[in-house]
Amino acid sequence: MYKWKDQLLDDQVNPMMKSRKHSHSHNNRVALEREVESLQVRVHRLQLEHDILTKANELLKKDQGVDLQLLTNREKTLLVDALRGIYTLSELTEQLQLPRSSYFYQRARINAPDKYCDIRRSVADIFDLNRRCYGYRRVHVVLRRRGTRISEKVVRRLMAEEELVVQASKRRRYSSYNGEVSPAPDNLINRDFKAKLPNQKWLTDITEFQIPSGKIYLSPMIDCFDGLVVSWTIGTRPDADLVNTMLDEAIETLSEARFPLVHSDRGAHYRWPGWLSRIEDANLLRSMSAKGCTPDNAACEGFFGRMKNEFFYPQDWHTVTIEQFMEELDSYLRWYNEKRIKVSLGGLSPLEYRESLGLVA
Repeated sequence: MYKWKDQLLDDQVNPMMKSRKHSHSHNNRVALEREVESLQVRVHRLQLEHDILTKANELLKKDQGVDLQLLTNREKTLLVDALRGIYTLSELTEQLQLPRSSYFYQRARINAPDKYCDIRRSVADIFDLNRRCYGYRRVHVVLRRRGTRISEKVVRRLMAEEELVVQASKRRRYSSYNGEVSPAPDNLINRDFKAKLPNQKWLTDITEFQIPSGKIYLSPMIDCFDGLVVSWTIGTRPDADLVNTMLDEAIETLSEARFPLVHSDRGAHYRWPGWLSRIEDANLLRSMSAKGCTPDNAACEGFFGRMKNEFFYPQDWHTVTIEQFMEELDSYLRWYNEKRIKVSLGGLSPLEYRESLGLVA
């Protein structure tokens, strides 16, 4: 009977009940669709952020934790162009907070011919021809000597873009101190490494090179006037013959009435009879650093540091023999005197500087 009643009253009662049920289910479906759309938008935006960070790491060599707002407009434009095949221009510029006018301006500059194309090649050639040890200041000096007028900032930017970076490594200092074997003279140079004329103040020390083939030692004599390496000896043992031969060659370069002050550390080589007799015979004046005080011979230590950063650390010496290394080191020292420019000397090498002053090296 209930079934029969429901059938008779179905046209009057059920439509109202069905309408309420239908309305309620429709509202739920609309709310769910809106929530799905909102989640899709959020997922899309998160994917956009992820792709931008990934592309920044790949294209611009930026870390994924980089603040996108710290990027330049040029970098942002490169990112937009790289991702335009996936996202719309409006999405990308909005996410990067890049005005459309700035985007089109940067894009036009990027697509324009490179006005520094020839200078880029010159900068790379200068860097390679000078043992890849010239920073932007010395590269700028060489360009100026060639007649190219360009600012240091542009040279620095071009070298950064071409990844022309001078390599450096941790220094390892050699010590020849064997105790107080004889009385030491006073520190007459007193960290004053400036000289008004050549052959007034000389500095010397020994440095060590370790390569797979063995150890090599260098004993140079440095002139404080312009940093010229007056003489040098290279050997496999840091003995008296190494330093005495170097001193003999340095003394031979002196003209009459020249008696430079010779400054060294407290190494045993500079306190042995052979060294002392040569100093006395040539009427030279001795000076020594305080015990264990590297700054007292800072100019010579600075020369060793520059030499190793430019010549030694960037190279792979695994297949080089000791004889080949000694030839390479001798070649570098000749290049250092004749070709390597110094900003402090007006963009000239030590020998060029002396020639410009009419002085005999």
